[in-house]
Amino acid sequence: MAAGSCAGTSRLPCALKIEKDLKSLAYDGIIVIVTSDLEAPNYDELFKEYFVSSAKIDKAVNSEVTVFPCDLPAGRIISAPTGPLSNDYADVRSFSDAAKKGILRALKAGVKAPLLLLPSHPSFRQSELVTLLGALEALYVNLQVREDLPDKAQKIKVLGVYSADSNNLARIVELATALESGRSVARDIGGADPERMAPRKVEEYIREVFKNTDIKIEVISDLALLKEEYPLFVAVDRAARNIERHHGRIVYLTYEPSSGSVDKTLYLVGKGVTYDTGGADIKAGGVMAGMSRDKCGAAAVAGFMQVLSVLKPRGIKVVGALPLVRNSVGEDSYVADEVIISRNKLRVRIGNTDAEGRMILGDVLCKMRELAEKAINPHLVTIATLTGHAVLTVGTGYSIVMDNGPARKSLHAQQLQAAGEELGDMVEISTIRKEDIAFHRGKGMGDDVFQANNLPSTRTPRGHQGPAGFLMLVSGLDKHGSESKTPLKYSHLDIAASGGDLPNDATGAPILGLAGLYLKDRY
Repeated sequence: MAAGSCAGTSRLPCALKIEKDLKSLAYDGIIVIVTSDLEAPNYDELFKEYFVSSAKIDKAVNSEVTVFPCDLPAGRIISAPTGPLSNDYADVRSFSDAAKKGILRALKAGVKAPLLLLPSHPSFRQSELVTLLGALEALYVNLQVREDLPDKAQKIKVLGVYSADSNNLARIVELATALESGRSVARDIGGADPERMAPRKVEEYIREVFKNTDIKIEVISDLALLKEEYPLFVAVDRAARNIERHHGRIVYLTYEPSSGSVDKTLYLVGKGVTYDTGGADIKAGGVMAGMSRDKCGAAAVAGFMQVLSVLKPRGIKVVGALPLVRNSVGEDSYVADEVIISRNKLRVRIGNTDAEGRMILGDVLCKMRELAEKAINPHLVTIATLTGHAVLTVGTGYSIVMDNGPARKSLHAQQLQAAGEELGDMVEISTIRKEDIAFHRGKGMGDDVFQANNLPSTRTPRGHQGPAGFLMLVSGLDKHGSESKTPLKYSHLDIAASGGDLPNDATGAPILGLAGLYLKDRY
């Protein structure tokens, strides 16, 4: 059985082939994920003699990726250790990390047709799935290389996949295909340079991805309509309007199940700043480099919608919004001290043009809030590479989730953290406090909302929680708390620390966590 290819709806970096015979002639290397020598090895008995003999001449076989010969048709084994898994701080990422290292070492050794053994582990229920996702991540080739250098578009053609539990293998491959295709879409958008994924180009890419799928596309690019309905977005877009290819737009993507009733409605808004100069408060001192990754929130929303298009889950409706804009600097830049009337008819005083992310999210979130008031069991979520403060708070590789009152009462953050933990998409929990909302209330006469102070988030107390307070105020969600007549669940995800920084690929976070929570038992 084969699944996936670079072409078609799966968007995988190679085809996947379920293999039942470890002695197959189709492979020239077998990648074995092994646990610590202090634990029971989880490789097949067929390999035992090779590991024993290899350990006699290389003591690093249990701690480093090693290549050694075998008498099987594949000719060589690539041993990729996870390291210890029995301590209190081990997590499932050890499996994806081992798989990535194993794949990269196999490629370096000249392997053209690898067979990957998926390991099970009693403490990590999704170890096999996470291992396969790690291997696929290592095989990803970024969009511009695929387009510009066709001969380098794939690292391998086919990846063989083997599991001792062959009865469940087809299901693992099916799920990995959906999840990795979503992460591939997110990496393509998030990782491409500012011109390849300028706003218009993102729209074109999305139209191609979702052509002939269940995803409905609506694009708002007419300036008159944007001014009327999304004035905060238009403020950021102003300086880019002189360049046609940089014109901003808002893309709405909608998934509805083809049959059955809906019991959950999810509204996702992802920050899509295709490049962030800082605007009139221009980024200086070299910190503008890497700002092409400021669109990873929108990329994650598009990637999650791709997962939906493949899995076709039951009972859930999802509306994703991608406000796409370039925060340019120029003669028509919006500037600090301006007062802009928001969609919600609030007077918003600008404090810093480099706080553009909350601006482009605010009116779109307000629109989503209006829709949510009439929806079935709604939950609103913003996803953004929003603050350097998030990176300082949790460190590279971790998303931060913040819930409003109604979402907190449902233990949403804890559930998302658990879902992410199971799949290696790590999430830390932070809390929105009264200070975060008070900080963004208007400071001067006639001002309703204060957009930002004039310090970097890294030098602002509660620098990653404050923007959530702004978004609640400007969207009107502050009026939909637990004690209101229409409480609405809202969560803000800051992925500045998890989205992926140059020169590394974009990661596709937090797609795995979102899928693990919202799509569980629906496909």
